[in-house]
Amino acid sequence: MLTHFDGKGQAHMVDVSDKAVTARTAIARGEVRMSAATLALVTEGRAGKGDVLGVARLAGIMGAKRTADLIPLCHPLPVTRVSVDLTPDPALPGIRIEATVRTTGQTGVEMEALTAVSVAALTVYDMLKAAEKGMEIGAIRLAMKEGGKSGRYEAP
Repeated sequence: MLTHFDGKGQAHMVDVSDKAVTARTAIARGEVRMSAATLALVTEGRAGKGDVLGVARLAGIMGAKRTADLIPLCHPLPVTRVSVDLTPDPALPGIRIEATVRTTGQTGVEMEALTAVSVAALTVYDMLKAAEKGMEIGAIRLAMKEGGKSGRYEAP
């Protein structure tokens, strides 16, 4: 059932005031694919704009905290933890991104985790676009969520 629509089919913010306050966690993942030469700029610290992974990590954290400002029907949440890990992977080649977001509240943090990964990936692209415009951002997905009445979900 799509809960973001009222009886007339119009979009609205879901009322969560009757939901229980529970601990909630979400993990999202994604990647930025690039050439091996561009990845070497990152791993060898030669990117023209500086510390690609450090800046992208901060951008992802900031993105998670601003999710309700970006996604129209998202509830503003008191996010209690955001971690964003960026791992160079020569097998892609590229950067693998994982974000973990936690809160104690009445609705989940899936959108915050997905936003953190998306913003981190966009930041990697921005910082490396002078070296390679053909990078691909992709495979952004929810890997796990827990808490709330629907319980635990883990991607296959």
